[in-house]
Amino acid sequence: MSFKYKQVIAVRTDLKMSKGKTAVQAAHGSVSAYVKTKKYYPDWADNWLNEGQKKITVKVGSQEELHELAEKARKLDLPYAIINDAGLTQLPPGTTTVIGIGPSRHELIDKVSADLSLL
Repeated sequence: MSFKYKQVIAVRTDLKMSKGKTAVQAAHGSVSAYVKTKKYYPDWADNWLNEGQKKITVKVGSQEELHELAEKARKLDLPYAIINDAGLTQLPPGTTTVIGIGPSRHELIDKVSADLSLL
């Protein structure tokens, strides 16, 4: 199957989060970015849902790298969500953990994340 839409979730690996914590933070990023997409680009959101919700999870090594992705997404007018942890378990409150970008057309997402390694 060929997907036209996808979402990318970039996770900070420098935080050394547990697998469970990483999964939860990635889920927050995915859902939050989807909600923004649904608000501003409902066709993208609907098409992504209908195609099967393709997601790519990649890694970044720092908060700075995560914010660089946000800036790239902003310049391309892609919806994104930066997730800051509540601080209830492993991390101090307000720690930036992940960014969810899109869903959007795969060629736009690739302009932001194609050079990143998979998680």
